[in-house]
Amino acid sequence: MAKVRFVVDCPGARSVYLAGSFNNWDPTARRMKRVRKGAPEFVAVLDLAPGCYPFKFIADGEWLCCPNARRVGNEFGGENSVIDVEE
Repeated sequence: MAKVRFVVDCPGARSVYLAGSFNNWDPTARRMKRVRKGAPEFVAVLDLAPGCYPFKFIADGEWLCCPNARRVGNEFGGENSVIDVEE
């Protein structure tokens, strides 16, 4: 398992969640924490086995791709962000 840190900048967001293949795309399974009070950055750290994981952030109900991650098409005609976890 590797500790993987997800970070997203969401100015003005009240709540941000992380969803992906690692949590069955549950939009409320992993609430991200603000880096510090009043900061626009949110963070979550997950223990993930090696592999390729599609994911998205949900900021106040809006699904967002990670601006710094590779993207792949999804079955809904949109895109998902992808993270590759090495051994």
